[in-house]
Amino acid sequence: MPASTRLARAIVIGLASAPTMAFAGTFDYTLYAGLEHSNNIALSSDQPISENIFTPGATFQFTQLGSTFQANVAGTFEYRRYLENHFDPQTQTQLAAQANWTAIPERLDFSLEDYAGVQPVDQLSADSPDNQQQTNVIVVGPTLRMRFGDAARGQVELRYIDSYASKVDEFDSSRGLAAFRVFRDLNPTDTLSGNVEFQRVNFDKQPSSANYDRKEAYLRYTSNLAHFDADILLGGTRLNFDEGRNATSPLARIQIGWQPTTQNSLSVAGTYQYADAAQDIITTPGLLAANGATADRAEALDPFANTGGLGRGTSTGIGVGSAVIGSDVYKEKRFEASWVWQQPRLSVTVSPSYSQLRYLTDDTFDQTAKGVSAGVGYRLKPTLTLTGFGTYERTKYDSFDRKDSTVRLGLDLGQQWNRHWSWHASVARERRTSDAVGQSYRETEFFVGVVYRR
Repeated sequence: MPASTRLARAIVIGLASAPTMAFAGTFDYTLYAGLEHSNNIALSSDQPISENIFTPGATFQFTQLGSTFQANVAGTFEYRRYLENHFDPQTQTQLAAQANWTAIPERLDFSLEDYAGVQPVDQLSADSPDNQQQTNVIVVGPTLRMRFGDAARGQVELRYIDSYASKVDEFDSSRGLAAFRVFRDLNPTDTLSGNVEFQRVNFDKQPSSANYDRKEAYLRYTSNLAHFDADILLGGTRLNFDEGRNATSPLARIQIGWQPTTQNSLSVAGTYQYADAAQDIITTPGLLAANGATADRAEALDPFANTGGLGRGTSTGIGVGSAVIGSDVYKEKRFEASWVWQQPRLSVTVSPSYSQLRYLTDDTFDQTAKGVSAGVGYRLKPTLTLTGFGTYERTKYDSFDRKDSTVRLGLDLGQQWNRHWSWHASVARERRTSDAVGQSYRETEFFVGVVYRR
């Protein structure tokens, strides 16, 4: 068992067995199973392989806001069985978990965060089943809190961070983080904070010259209103590598959500920072988080509710990410937006995105990506919904003049039989055009599945 998995399991068991905690939160789950057919499962340009895949799985969500224990945990577990035996069976996990235990009220907390997902082994190759790996980043440690009057407070954080990938050893690392923060409440909804952080990064399977210190100082402003929320972070970063190199950069992370009416919502998120893959997994703002306050809980638990945005599989509740898994540090520029319009029978979602990565040492993966996804849902009957979805992404690799353009279109028909049971049937067509030899492909997928919701 990987060290990070053992550590995560030990911490979870320890928190669960703590005698001062009372787990009285809300726990919901779904169980699902489906059958998928692909006419090109390996995404080959000239030798397509037809395959049928059986995919049982489960999703869950746990929340608790108690006086001594707070938690927000959401995850998906899935088993993929390739019935024609062209690939070995796969078990995949996706998890986003934050938990906090108050050991001494207003003085001492212990926190745990865990981020598990599926990422490509080689980003330059197509997203076939043998080009996927499990990743995990765990963050754990104490927080010492203090008061400076009625409106100001401070805290000192110590964190241990462990990152692990099942196939790419260069991603594995151990990190120590120390941070000092001072918060000032401007009014009941707005807060301003000053933050200083120091992080030591040691890679487990890399030369010691790849290790570095990360120093950051920034101001952060947060606002939470009934129809508007903002999280704006501005500052700077300095990196000191053991090999003697130094690098500095401005730091910005912005996340804004606006709901002008009950039918309309808009979210934008962006970053400008130095990062590596593990740092990015922890800190990059995401639109799901921005929309979390208004998201429908039942929809969040439905593994097929957002088929168009979950990755290449129509059946899966787990999407394959696009991170370059490794140890290299890069300068990242990223922007995402999402507009959602909902009526009793009709809903529309449009999400554009832009990202640029520039690596400090090896420019092989220097890239610029632009994309947009859209979905339209129409309720044919009170329990029957037809959804059309489409995505377009264009990625340009600057160091060797390669361009990849990927288009995915599909339809999903879903019906809610009763409070617990529903079914889905989907079809999707994906096409990639690439300058690289052997990286263009076409694929058609069909899927049928059932869902049981608690």
